Amino acid sequence: MKNKIYSDKEWKNNINRLKSGVVLKDKYKIKSLLNKELLEAVKKRAPNKKFGILFSGGVDSSTIALICKNLNKNFICYSVGMKGSEDLKYAEEVAKKFGFKLKVKVMSLKDIEKRINELSKLFKEIDIVKIGVGLVTYSCMEMAKKDNIDVVFTGLGSEEIFAGYQRHIESKNINKECLNGLLEMNSRDNLRDIPIANYFGIKLETPYLDDNIIKLALKIPGRFKIDKYNKQILREVAYDLGLEDYAFRKKRAAQYGSSFDKAIKKIARENGFKYKSDYIKSLMKMNLGILFTGGKDSCLAMYKVKDNNIKCLISMDSENPDSYMFHTPNINLVKMQSKSLYISLIYDKTKGEKEKELKDLEKIIKKAKEKYELDGVVTGALFSVYQSSRIQKICDKLGLKCINPLWHMSQEEELKELIKNKFEVIITSIASEGLDKNWLGRKIDKNALDELIKLNKKFDINIAGEGGEYESFVLNMPLFNKKLKIIDSKINMENNNTGKLIIKKIKLEQ
Repeated sequence: MKNKIYSDKEWKNNINRLKSGVVLKDKYKIKSLLNKELLEAVKKRAPNKKFGILFSGGVDSSTIALICKNLNKNFICYSVGMKGSEDLKYAEEVAKKFGFKLKVKVMSLKDIEKRINELSKLFKEIDIVKIGVGLVTYSCMEMAKKDNIDVVFTGLGSEEIFAGYQRHIESKNINKECLNGLLEMNSRDNLRDIPIANYFGIKLETPYLDDNIIKLALKIPGRFKIDKYNKQILREVAYDLGLEDYAFRKKRAAQYGSSFDKAIKKIARENGFKYKSDYIKSLMKMNLGILFTGGKDSCLAMYKVKDNNIKCLISMDSENPDSYMFHTPNINLVKMQSKSLYISLIYDKTKGEKEKELKDLEKIIKKAKEKYELDGVVTGALFSVYQSSRIQKICDKLGLKCINPLWHMSQEEELKELIKNKFEVIITSIASEGLDKNWLGRKIDKNALDELIKLNKKFDINIAGEGGEYESFVLNMPLFNKKLKIIDSKINMENNNTGKLIIKKIKLEQ
C-alpha cells in the first residue's frame, strides 16, 4: 500500500484551488461547520477494521481519537517518547480518561540511535527537525506494523490551518501566514511522513488536510484562530465534543514533547560530535555511483555529493552520435578523468538505439551496484525529463536511489557555480545558431557566460547547453588530483554553426 507523493507544484496547485476570498464572521456558525466537517473527514477515512492513531495527548490527535470513539470504531493509539517525557505522560492520562486503547514504547538511547540510522537511509537531506519529528512517526508506525495495522491517522496539517506556530502569533496577517505555511508543507512535512508510511506499507490518513476542512479553515478570521490560545477555534470545538480541559493543553513540537531532541544531542556527543547536524551528516553518507560523461553536468553533480562515498564512475560509450540518452563527444577520455579522481570506472559500449540503449544502461548500473554495493546513482540532469524519468525507473527496479543534485538549477546559476568553484571546462561541440568555430576549445568563464546570456536572448539557446546546443569537457575541478592537458586536437566543422573538437591526445600533469 503506497501513499501518493506529490510534487511541490501539484501540491501548491491543489491548495491554491481551495483558496477563497470569503470570510466567515459568525463564530457559532463556524464552530458548527467545523464540528460537522471534522466528523465527516474522520468518518469517511476510518476503515471498518482495526486501525491506528499517532497519539501524543495533544488536541489534534485527541480530537481524532474522540471522534473515532464516538463512531464506535476499532482503533489503537500509539505513543512513543523517552522515559518521563511530556507526551508520554499526557498520552497515558488522556487515554485513561476517555478509555482509548493505548500502546506505548519508552525509548532508550540505543533505540533512538538505531532508528536514526534507519531514517538516514530514507531521507536525502540533513535536517535535524525532520529527523526529530520523523523518529516519532517512524517508531509509532513500527509499532502499528507489528500489530498488522495498515491504516494510521495523524494530526498533520492542523498546526498550519488553525495557526499553531509562534510565527502565526507574531504575524500581522494570520491567515496569510496559514496559507503560506500550508503551501510549503509538502516538502517539509509530507515528504517526511509519507516515505516513512510507505516504508512500512501503511496508508496515512490526514483528516485535517481534507479539502473541505482546508476550505473552511481558510475562511476563518485570524482572531478566532489566535486568542487566549493558539488554535483557539479548534480547541473550542474539541472542548464541545467532550475533550474537556485537555483541549487547551499547550503542547510542544513532537521532537521536544517526546524528548527525542535531547536524546539526539546526547547521542551526538557520545559519538564525539559537538553538533547534532554533524552527527546526522556522518550517518547519511551513501555509497554512490556517478553516471559520468566527463562534461560539466556530471562533474558538478559529483562535486555536490562529494561528502558521500563515491565508489565508481559509470560511463556508456554510444556508437550513435545522436543518442537520446548519452553524451558522446570525447567520451573515451573519461578514463583519464577517472585516473585523476582516483575513482574506479565502469565503462561499456552501446549501439545507442532509442529505448534499447536503456537495457544496456540498466546492465551497467546493475553491475556497478553489485560490485560496489551502491545505495544510489547520481545524474547530472537539469531539466531533461526524458533522461531523468528513465534513469529513475531503472533505479526503482534495482532498488537504488536516483539522486539529481542539479535538478531545476537555473542554467545561468549552474555556470556561475562552475566558475565560482574554479572548474576548468571547455566546449567540445556546438550545434546552434549563434555559436561558431571560435567556441570550440573555449573555456567557460565569466566572459563566455556573459556572451551565452546574450545569445540566449537573441537565439533562445539553452545557456547550459542541455538542449544539445553545445557539449563540454572538464580539464580540472576541485576533486581532481591532477589536471588534464590537451596535447593534440583537431576541429571538424559540418557547417558554420555545427562542429566538434576532437581531442586526439591528452595527459595528466600536477
